[in-house]
Amino acid sequence: MPVLVEPDATRVAELLKLLPAGTQAVEDVERMHAWMARHPDEYVVLLGPGVPLALVTDLCERLRVDRPTVSVVLVREVIDAPLLSQAMRAGVRDVVETHDDQAVAEAVRRAHQLHTALRGPGGATRTGTVTTVFSPKGGVGKTTLAVNLALALADRGARRVCLVDLDLGFGDVAITMQLFPTHTIEQAVGAESVLDAVQLDGLLTRHADSLMVLAAPAHPDVKERITPALVSRVLRTLRESFDHVVVDTAPAFDDATLTALDETDECVLVTTLDVPTLKNVKVALETMDLLDVAPGHRHLLLNRADDAVGIDVEKVEAILGIPVEARISTSVDVAASTNTGTPIVTARPDHPTSQAVRDLARTLLGGETPVPGPSDAAAGPAGGTGPDHPGHAGQRRFRRRR
Repeated sequence: MPVLVEPDATRVAELLKLLPAGTQAVEDVERMHAWMARHPDEYVVLLGPGVPLALVTDLCERLRVDRPTVSVVLVREVIDAPLLSQAMRAGVRDVVETHDDQAVAEAVRRAHQLHTALRGPGGATRTGTVTTVFSPKGGVGKTTLAVNLALALADRGARRVCLVDLDLGFGDVAITMQLFPTHTIEQAVGAESVLDAVQLDGLLTRHADSLMVLAAPAHPDVKERITPALVSRVLRTLRESFDHVVVDTAPAFDDATLTALDETDECVLVTTLDVPTLKNVKVALETMDLLDVAPGHRHLLLNRADDAVGIDVEKVEAILGIPVEARISTSVDVAASTNTGTPIVTARPDHPTSQAVRDLARTLLGGETPVPGPSDAAAGPAGGTGPDHPGHAGQRRFRRRR
C-alpha cells in the first residue's frame, strides 16, 4: 500500500481520496520509517506539500539503499523547472500536482508496476515474520522458551523457521538443542554489504525437526566484531527465505539486541514473579514505549508463575500495564527434556507446557494452528526450572530510532 507523509490534516484528507484504500498517512518522515520497518511490502512513499524539500534528498538516498523497490512520489501545489531539477537529482520517481487526480493515480500505478517487476516473477519476495524473545534480566527462561516456540512455529516442517541466537557473548541455543554447529554467525563477519541467502544458508545448522539454527559464536570475544549492520543484514536476508525468524537475545539492550528489536514484528517479553525482574521489565517496557517499539505486538509471558510467591497475575498486569498472554508454572519435566537434548514441545507434545507454547505460537500466527499435539486441550500447570527453562501458559513490536 502507499504511505503518505503530510503534516497537514486537511491536505491528508484531500490526498487520501485519490489513493487506494488502505493507504497509511503519517505526520513526518520519522514516523514513515517506523511504519515501513514493520511493513516490508509497501511500494510507494508520497511526500505531501508539507514535507520540506530539504528532507527529500536524504530520504531518497536512504530508501535507495534500504528499500530499492520503493518509489518516492513528490506531491506539490505548483511544479516548476527548478523543483523538477531538484527532484530528479534527489532520485524522486515522479512529481505530481496535488489536485491532478489522474497524475497521482498514474504515479501510484507505475510505482506498483516497478515494485512488482523488481521483486521478481512472483510479484513479491517472501517476507517472513521476525519474532524476538527478550527479557532485560537473565535466568528467566528466555532461551528455552525461544527454542520451544521456534519448534512450535515450525509445525514439524510445515513452515520454514529459523532460530537465531543473538546472545553473542554466551548464547545457549545450540547446547540446549544439543547441536554442534560447524559454522556460526561469526563466519558472516565483514559481509554486511554482500551477504545473500545462499551464503547465509551455508552458516545454518539443521535440527531434526526441520528447524534451522544460526548459532552464536563459540567464544565471547567475537561479539565486538559483529556489527549492527551485519545483524540487520542477517535478519532481513532470513526474512526473505523463511516464514518465521525467531530471535533469542541477550538480557540487555546491547547493539545486537537493539538491532533485532528494530527489525522485529512481534516481541515476546519473559518475566518471573519476583520484584527485581518485574522492576527491570517495567523499565524495559517504558523504554520500548519511548522508542516506539512494536506497539500492539508485545506478548508478556510469566515463567514460574506459581501462586505461592505472593504476586498474582492481576498485580503483574497492574504493575506493567500490559496483559499477560501466557503463564508458565514450575515443572522439572522441562528441565529434564532440555537436559536430554529434546525440548519439551518435541519430547512431550501433550505436556501442559507444550500446549502453552503452542497457544502462544497460535497467537503469533494470528490464529493459524501450530504444532498439533496428541491433546490440544486448554493448558494446565506447566513449567520450567533452572535458569532458562519455561513451563504453563494461558492464552490470551522495539523500534529503535536511528
